[in-house]
Amino acid sequence: MAFAKQFAASLPKGSVIALSGDLGAGKTTFVKGICGAATSPTFTLIHEYPGPVYHIDLYRLDTPDQALAIGIEDYLNSDGLTLIEWAERIPGLLPSHSKHVQLKVTGETTREITVT
Repeated sequence: MAFAKQFAASLPKGSVIALSGDLGAGKTTFVKGICGAATSPTFTLIHEYPGPVYHIDLYRLDTPDQALAIGIEDYLNSDGLTLIEWAERIPGLLPSHSKHVQLKVTGETTREITVT
């Protein structure tokens, strides 16, 4: 969470963060580090927080067309910070300026975080 908070402080307006990792790797915890009390949007798909920060979870979507149907392009082109869990499901839709954050479980309470 501390890394996520520090990472977010360096991001310009309109940033898109593509989060990936296995179930339980810490994607939602990473989001909590950025915007505080975040909850998993798995059942609502999109949560909006002050800032604005947009937290999108694509776990339940199967195709990029489904992401387009929920209006994802509006978030990808906004002035807010857009955080997308399971972003690997929409690779062709992500803007070229997206930052990719891969979380990998390395122990019960440890993670390896790779940013590209």
